[in-house]
Amino acid sequence: QVQLVESGGGLVQAGGSLRLSCAGSGSIVRLNGMGWYRQAPGKQRELVALISKSGTTNYADTVKGRFTISRDNAKNSLYLQMDSLNPKDTAVYYCYAFILNYWGQGTQVTVSS
Repeated sequence: QVQLVESGGGLVQAGGSLRLSCAGSGSIVRLNGMGWYRQAPGKQRELVALISKSGTTNYADTVKGRFTISRDNAKNSLYLQMDSLNPKDTAVYYCYAFILNYWGQGTQVTVSS
């Protein structure tokens, strides 16, 4: 079975931090490139960060220096550490498995000023 389940979203004040988790089934996380996307109301879904199968990471310019993507292959989990959050980070965040083209259900992040 294929399954990606996000958690860790919530309400946080500007300047605060959140850590998102994405629990994958089987070996999805370690065998595929993985990414975090987000979608704000009225906006298209955008790539926030990605980590390749080999471990190379890339970030959107808007989150560089603030967000960190990582994985724990033993736990088959993907993470997004978000620091120095601002209201523009408010969105539904999704984890995504490349090649498989499989999305998690999303978790809401709301940042208040």
